[in-house]
Amino acid sequence: MTTGVQVRRRMGVEERRQQLIGVALELFSRRSPDEVSIDEIASAAGISRPLVYHYFPGKLSLYEAALKRAADDLATRFVEPQEGPLGARLLRVMRRYFDFVDEHGPGFSALMRGGPAVGSSATNALVDGVRQAAYLQILVHLDINRPPARLELVIRSWISLAESTALIWLDGRRIPRAQLEAQLVHDFAALTAVSAAYDDEMATLLRRMLKDEPAEGPFTDLVGRLIALAS
Repeated sequence: MTTGVQVRRRMGVEERRQQLIGVALELFSRRSPDEVSIDEIASAAGISRPLVYHYFPGKLSLYEAALKRAADDLATRFVEPQEGPLGARLLRVMRRYFDFVDEHGPGFSALMRGGPAVGSSATNALVDGVRQAAYLQILVHLDINRPPARLELVIRSWISLAESTALIWLDGRRIPRAQLEAQLVHDFAALTAVSAAYDDEMATLLRRMLKDEPAEGPFTDLVGRLIALAS
């Protein structure tokens, strides 16, 4: 018989933990983790403050769990099928990367810049993990298992550049996002080209990158822009 009284379903421990992590991430998408209190997270989740501490021993542990989920999500943005020209693949990666930045702006900024709530060794390790995952994915796209030192320098420099570009873009969004996504793909080609001028192995890699690039591809676009500047 229906009584008209709605019975709230009791969540299991892991389900409640995941709910709190999701609530925290939603709040981090609007404000820095340092500015979000446990009281706000508890209120948004519809539970009491003491109950939050039943699932997480402290404020930092909840923040670290939320940032771990965000870091795992960010790392997946670099995963791309090995199909088609490299330039087009990198452009799709950058679009997904900026999707994440756009959706989680304050949290992304806090995670990358550090702060009282996110500056622990655990969260620093999360950032390093994202960078390493991105590095390995780029090697997959280049079909290289044992990268030479100059290539490692190029890839890691480019990942750092992508982070810095995203952080600057978040501060006012003064440059159209689509332009920055394309520019970062151009940056990868430019870094590779500069390195190729000093190293035969990198020169071979650059030729391989450009070999299958279509006339409308981002690498071809960069070459055209540079020729136009030189003329």
